[in-house]
Amino acid sequence: MGRIVYLLLVIIAASPLISSANPHVSSGEQLKNDDKVVIALYYETLCPYCSNLIVNYLYKYFEDGLDSIADLKLIPYGNAKIGPNNTIVCQHGTMECVLNTVESCAIHTWPDVKDHFPFIYCVESLVYEGDYDQWETCFTKLNLNPKPVMDCYGSGYGKKLELQYAAETDALEPRHTYVPWLVVDGQPLYDDYTDFISYVCKAYKGSNVPKVCQSSLSSSTHKNANGINKVCYTEKATKTTLSKLVSAISSWVLQDNVAASI
Repeated sequence: MGRIVYLLLVIIAASPLISSANPHVSSGEQLKNDDKVVIALYYETLCPYCSNLIVNYLYKYFEDGLDSIADLKLIPYGNAKIGPNNTIVCQHGTMECVLNTVESCAIHTWPDVKDHFPFIYCVESLVYEGDYDQWETCFTKLNLNPKPVMDCYGSGYGKKLELQYAAETDALEPRHTYVPWLVVDGQPLYDDYTDFISYVCKAYKGSNVPKVCQSSLSSSTHKNANGINKVCYTEKATKTTLSKLVSAISSWVLQDNVAASI
C-alpha cells in the first residue's frame, strides 16, 4: 500500500495541473504529441515478469520528466489466443482473462495514463505478491468508483476491447514471441525491457531533455544474474524452442553414434 501511495504522489507531482513537466518550459511551450516517443507495453496480467516490470520499473515513467517526452500505452492481452466464436483463451487460465479484461476496462474508463496506471499498478502489485484474488480492493485503496469498470466488464464491452487488443498484438512487426514485449517508437526492446528509459532517451530527438535523460544513457541495465530478463513465451515460440532442442539433441546423439562406430 505504501508503494501505491508513493506512486500516486509521483503521478500527481508530474501532472501539468500541478506543475510544468519541464521546469524550464512554459505551458505554451509544452511538447506536442508528435514530438514524443511512444512506449507500448504488450503484456498479460498473470505473467510474473510482466508484473515485475510494471511494479518495479515502469512506474519510473512518471519520474524526473520522462512523461514530458514520451507517451505510455498499455495493451493487456499478451499470449492469449482467439478460439471458436471469438472465445479468448489466456496463457495462465481464466483468472488472467478476467484481469486482462478488467485492466482493459480501466484503460477505457480512465483514458489518461496518469489515471489508469495507478489502478493497474495496484492490481499488478497484488499479482507480484501472489494476492491477485484481492484485486477488487484496489478500488477502495485508490478511492475509485468501481461501477464504470465493472459495468464495462459485465456488459461484454471489455471483451470487445480485448478482441481489439488481440488484433493489435497479432499485427506486431516483428511478431512478439513472449511478454513483456516493450516497444519504443516501433522498435522492440526484446529482453532488455527493464532498461527502457535509456532507449526512450536515445529515441527522443527534441531539445527539451528531461532530468532523467541526463544520467540514463550511462546507467547500467537491471538484468538478472544470467544477464537476461525473464519472459513468458508464446505457445508457438515454446514449441519452436523445444523442436530446435530436440533436433540438436538428436544431432548430437547421431554424431556420437557415428564416432563410436568408426
